[in-house]
This record gives sequence, C-alpha cells and structure tokens, in this order.
Amino acid sequence: MTLARDQVTELAQHRQITMAIYFCDPHTPWQRGTNENTNGPLRQDFPTGTDLSVHSPERLLEVAFELNNRPRKTLGGGTPARAMQRLLSEPEKPIAATTG
Repeated sequence: MTLARDQVTELAQHRQITMAIYFCDPHTPWQRGTNENTNGPLRQDFPTGTDLSVHSPERLLEVAFELNNRPRKTLGGGTPARAMQRLLSEPEKPIAATTG
C-alpha cells in the first residue's frame, strides 16, 4: 500500500506510522497514478474549485459509491469496494495490483 502526499499537512507526523510511505516529488502528477486517475471522474461531478459544502452529504456519498464501485484495470477489473471487502475479510491474503 502506498500513500501520496502533495503539499498538505495530513501526514505531518508520518514517522509514527509503521508502514512504508512514498512521498511524491512536487509537481509530478505521474507519480500519483491512482490519485490522478480518480481526479478525472471526480471532476465530472465536481469541477476544480467546486465548493463541496453546497452539496448534500447524500450527494457526496452517492459519488463516492459510484467511484468505489467502478471497475479498475489496476485491480484486474475488480472494484475498490470489492478489494477493500476482500482485504477486511482476508487480511493475510494480498490483493494483487498491476501498474499501467
């Protein structure tokens, strides 16, 4: 599992986390594949600069559901929701992912 951080403070205390963390270089979107591949579908519903506070929690959950149930090539045609379900039910069994 990798986490990407780009000019934010959420991982300010990252040294306390007991997993490997990859920090992308600034201004290098190609290093944040899943993040960048998710931005496209998100921008269909929420263009850059959209004030999310004007959307209902129900609408935000609806978009999250759509994204989490969209098949991904990197998951072998599976969905993020299914991959998470498998991870939670079978934590010792790795989820194979591909790149590219």
